[in-house]
Amino acid sequence: MKDIPVKTELVSFCGLYCGSCGKYLKGKCPGCAKNEKATWCKIRKCCIEKGINSCAQCNEYTDVKDCKMFDNFVAKMFEYVFKSDRKAGIQLIKDAGYENFARYMAENKLISMKKSKN
Repeated sequence: MKDIPVKTELVSFCGLYCGSCGKYLKGKCPGCAKNEKATWCKIRKCCIEKGINSCAQCNEYTDVKDCKMFDNFVAKMFEYVFKSDRKAGIQLIKDAGYENFARYMAENKLISMKKSKN
């Protein structure tokens, strides 16, 4: 597997890290921010319209889980199936910043924060 880059521009709008994704590493996807084909993604569209880099910068909600666009049925199913925790990713971005988030995700080879077993 290729080395995983540490680049803040590979942090997705919803708290994933594109730099660890197999499609990105194989050159089959430019990452969330540059993927103009991802017109279906409402979170991406919302962040672009607001001029923000991710949901971590949104000031409409105190907690991202209150956003129906972010925390909808499809998102909950995605999180269940993949044991993913995008909310934790957004919180880490808020707490540590984009650079530290990208470094943590790359070092741990993670696309998404994993749900805790609590």
